[in-house]
Amino acid sequence: MEQTTDMYASLRANVSKLGQILGDTMRDHLGEPFLEKVEQIRQLAKRSRNGDSAAREQMLELLNALPDDELVPVAKAFNQFLNLANIAEQFHSISRNCDELVCVPDPVELLLGRMLNGPIDQQQMLDCLKTMDIDLVLTAHPTEISRRTLIQKYAAVVDCLAALENDKLGQREMKQLTLRLRQLVSQIWHTNEIRSVRPTPVDEARWGLATIEASLWQAVPDFLRQLNDQIEERTGTQLPIDIAPVRFSSWMGGDRDGNPFVTAKVTQEVLDRNRHAAARLHLKDVVELVAELSMEDANDELMAYTHNSREPYRDVLRDLRQKLRNTIDFLNARIAGHQPEVDYSSIIWHKADLQAPLMLLYRSLCDCGMRLIANGLLLDMLRRLCFGIHMLKLDIRQDAARHAEVLGELTRYLGIGDYAHWGESERQGFLLKELSSRRPLLPVNWQPSENVAEVLATCRLIAQQPAQALGSYVISMAGKPSDVLAVLLLLKETGCPHPMRVVPLFETLEDLNHAASCMTSLLNIDWYRGYTQGTQEVMIGYSDSAKDAGVMAAAWAQYRAQEQLVAVCRNAGVKLILFHGRGGTVGRGGAPAHDAILSQPPGSVDGRIRVTEQGEMIRFKFGLPKQAVQSLALYTSAVMEATLLPPPEPEPQWRECMERIATDSVAAYRKVVREDPDFVAYFRAATPEVELGKLPLGSRPAKRRVDGGIESLRAIPWIFAWSQNRLMLPAWLGAGESLQAAIDRGEKALLQEMEQRWPFFRTRISMMEMVYAKAEPNLARYYETCLVPPALHHLGDALIERLQLGIKVVLELTESNTLMAHTPWNRESIKLRNPYIDPLNFLQAELLRRTRKEAQTSATLELALMLTIAGVAAGMRNTG
Repeated sequence: MEQTTDMYASLRANVSKLGQILGDTMRDHLGEPFLEKVEQIRQLAKRSRNGDSAAREQMLELLNALPDDELVPVAKAFNQFLNLANIAEQFHSISRNCDELVCVPDPVELLLGRMLNGPIDQQQMLDCLKTMDIDLVLTAHPTEISRRTLIQKYAAVVDCLAALENDKLGQREMKQLTLRLRQLVSQIWHTNEIRSVRPTPVDEARWGLATIEASLWQAVPDFLRQLNDQIEERTGTQLPIDIAPVRFSSWMGGDRDGNPFVTAKVTQEVLDRNRHAAARLHLKDVVELVAELSMEDANDELMAYTHNSREPYRDVLRDLRQKLRNTIDFLNARIAGHQPEVDYSSIIWHKADLQAPLMLLYRSLCDCGMRLIANGLLLDMLRRLCFGIHMLKLDIRQDAARHAEVLGELTRYLGIGDYAHWGESERQGFLLKELSSRRPLLPVNWQPSENVAEVLATCRLIAQQPAQALGSYVISMAGKPSDVLAVLLLLKETGCPHPMRVVPLFETLEDLNHAASCMTSLLNIDWYRGYTQGTQEVMIGYSDSAKDAGVMAAAWAQYRAQEQLVAVCRNAGVKLILFHGRGGTVGRGGAPAHDAILSQPPGSVDGRIRVTEQGEMIRFKFGLPKQAVQSLALYTSAVMEATLLPPPEPEPQWRECMERIATDSVAAYRKVVREDPDFVAYFRAATPEVELGKLPLGSRPAKRRVDGGIESLRAIPWIFAWSQNRLMLPAWLGAGESLQAAIDRGEKALLQEMEQRWPFFRTRISMMEMVYAKAEPNLARYYETCLVPPALHHLGDALIERLQLGIKVVLELTESNTLMAHTPWNRESIKLRNPYIDPLNFLQAELLRRTRKEAQTSATLELALMLTIAGVAAGMRNTG
């Protein structure tokens, strides 16, 4: 415990240091009286937290009386303190080897010790690593509040904090670093946190590329070097050069589901920009290698290749350098909108164009006794080829209804009926007949509607790309075999020469419950099973299923769907890849990566997994090289453990209990969200849901349909809104009631057994604890008092009663007096932030009251409101 206190003291010291520098910056800019007011608000917030009602009233008076010219600076002050607290935590996680503020030894080291001293032999472990396939899919959902320019400054602050920990620093160096830290905090203060315009899909894609360039490009070879050293120490065996247990894909610029701004033209530009970024980074490496590989000794293969050159390594590298420069020039022209002619032998257009010459150099160095040199920068460059020459494989995502719209319009034009009105068997018969036909289906002179033309343009774009540039074609709201066959037919008719993975995404509770029967029907089709070439990918939706049914029922449906899909694919003789569409929050399937993977059904991971990394979680997990190395190690160790030491099969009585919990949970959730006639009005009044639409976060609209209600609202703003008023409703509604019902049935001992022995259930309870610890019923009541008509207050009372029931039940099951007693770091992290989030919440409620009352909102009022939204999001850390 003493060690924990000491480690936390270092975090608290850095938070205090950054806070003092921020205070100095505010004093310099706005004067001592302003700083004193901010500090007074902060101290009152702390006293209010400790139950001092007089302090609470005094704080409210101060906040509500702020003149217009102080609204933005006060919101900015608390916002930036929370961002700096995040930076201190981020640095702490790197310097103290922590994950989610739980300080642990290296996860790979721990796992190797358990495996090799236990039931797993060395060859099993090596085979698992060599075939492991972890695909992390970067997505640009609008949860990343911070602007890219600020993210870069935050990274520089971390570098300063790291340098200041060097106990050998002289006084002059210490002074220079402190000055640099003050300069950075001042730059942050004087930079507008809120984007002035909504980002485009291309902007989002560039943001993803920036994460790779700033962090992952270095982190991947660093991680593989570290992994190789750990394996070599334990087994005496080195990993293969081309091993790539973790790779990266993207949805940025490819996800067109509900986003009218992602067009075929945009996707083409993103693909070109991805290639351009890869060529630029590979060129930088080659330039460094030209300087390093000055040696003359070479094997016969290399000497023959370079015609007995005196500088054989440099000759090969100079040729690569020129080809990469040519590639960049070619792509610059394409991005500028031109269609340049090119001799493909003069550029790097396939991975082999780069890999083959580099491997030639590697073999020669090893053959000539220079393995030490070969395993330096050259090996790093070879391992960076996991990014290929396209940087990120781009997934395409589109709604199933859009494909049906194409076929409906086409069949009507051809006069053969209306696909839109056909039953499933009729659709399948038509699709399979056309898939087997050699004649074209699309008429040359057909002029389709704009929506249909855009879907066909996307398919034609896919047909023109190398297979290595693209990942999967994901069909959202999929539910029937025809949803998959329709995409395959459109790809065939637009000339796609390679078999692209087409992936149904099962999102709603009903779709998850029928996922296995859908895939059974699909894999029973001989033509389709041949098309899969032995591999089937299926995506499991977390966000929409939780919005549809509540987290507890959705989690159980996801678990059962995975179990059933494993059995279906095993029976069909195809390899299953499960793609998990997780978000950062509990309400969207979020959990620490290690726990999330180990809570999956046994056999569902099996050495391969795809997972979305969304919004701000990309920065928290991969924003800095050392942090990214830790995250890669966590993913690798978790997938290896889930494969070789899988969790136990749930006992029959656990399943039966979980079925009852899920049934009770979905009923309790829907009774509020769907059946209470006052719920929508309460939601829109008690949260900033309407105002969130004005915040220029992501490129995608907040709703699938402008005129729709809760059902059409995207999962992200749905959860974002409830996190702002601190009720956190989507992450717990229905769970507490269902667990209490189980206890009332006499199943308390059974629930405790499940929590102790079943990783799936233990993770659910752990995540609920975290959410309950972040929920603040008193703040939610304040929003209600300020914003909700009195006639609706009864619903707020009922919701808070349900929240408190859930907290009581979890504490009873864990036999604890305190939430998160087993994760003190997380609990302390929340406590550390509360005095800074609370004033933002109180101020936000007041600003919402003012803006809703005024017909015309001033720019100052609107900016202050946006800053409170950004600040609360920064304090909560996982916004959507």
